[in-house]
Amino acid sequence: MLMNSNDRAAMLFYQPNGFRVLSPGHYVICAVSGEQVVLEALRYWSVERQEAYASAALATRRLLDQA
Repeated sequence: MLMNSNDRAAMLFYQPNGFRVLSPGHYVICAVSGEQVVLEALRYWSVERQEAYASAALATRRLLDQA
């Protein structure tokens, strides 16, 4: 059975002003909460860590936890 790209996580390469899709999918997994973030709603990520975040608050928490 073929998987629809809506059914799987995308693999992205995060850049300062956007991201490049390496493997198609509909969502990514937030590195802090583990929740799915649809690509159309993805606004927060770390270029250095190459990970996505579901919200600004979660991105800030991750930054402060690593300090």
